Amino acid sequence: MTTITTSHDTTSAPGPHDLVHAHAPRMVMGKAAPDFYKAMIALDKAASEGLDPVIAELVKARASQLNGCAFCVDQHMADARKAGVTDQKLHGLTVWWETPFFTVRERAALALAEAVTRLGERGVPDEVYDEAARVFDENELAQLIAMAITINAWNRIGVTTRMSPTARPDGI
Repeated sequence: MTTITTSHDTTSAPGPHDLVHAHAPRMVMGKAAPDFYKAMIALDKAASEGLDPVIAELVKARASQLNGCAFCVDQHMADARKAGVTDQKLHGLTVWWETPFFTVRERAALALAEAVTRLGERGVPDEVYDEAARVFDENELAQLIAMAITINAWNRIGVTTRMSPTARPDGI
């Protein structure tokens, strides 16, 4: 069931400029399972350790797009901007392999993150892993894998509990 809430008068039908929230949250995981939630925050911090913040945010945003986690897409697009990622690059993220906007390292990170996110019957293809191993040292590669795993866990929390982004006053 879709619930509609708007940013303006709720006594009339929503207008074309009213904000519409598609779903009400099912639960707040941090309140319902606080120890687990704290562990997830610690896992996220550990996964980020030593990883280039731009690559980390691109990986988080792309995995979140693939998983359909609106809350995480919103958060990591904003965090990517704060880390210095251009709007052009963010707009091209859904088709990164078709654009000239991404570095060799960013491409390898995105390919690996997508493979981990879409983990199919055959797992992560050798060519994807090998390319990432070619451009990242072993510690960076381990952190990149940890980041991909962690954001996928966050996405599953966000999607399952229907976490919703909030409108930003500046629209970005």
